[in-house]
Amino acid sequence: MAEGAACGHAADAPPSPGPATSCVDCLRVGGRWVHLRRCLTCDHVACCDSSPHRHAAGHAAAAGHPVAASAEPREHWAWCYPDQALLLPAP
Repeated sequence: MAEGAACGHAADAPPSPGPATSCVDCLRVGGRWVHLRRCLTCDHVACCDSSPHRHAAGHAAAAGHPVAASAEPREHWAWCYPDQALLLPAP
């Protein structure tokens, strides 16, 4: 799918509640993170694919939760893991 494309997984996802401060999985294992993502199914906050442990992708695969939004300040986008699609807000 192309950047900004729609996916069926995002149709029922609520808007992201905003920024987060830590990856709970990294805190548990003593890891570090680069950027944070928030699962739009269950609100789980985890680290991005640029982080050593890639907890957000792991959570999406293990839980079957398809869409995660950026939990970084001033970022307004989401990623659909099954469709490999960047989801942008409507202009």
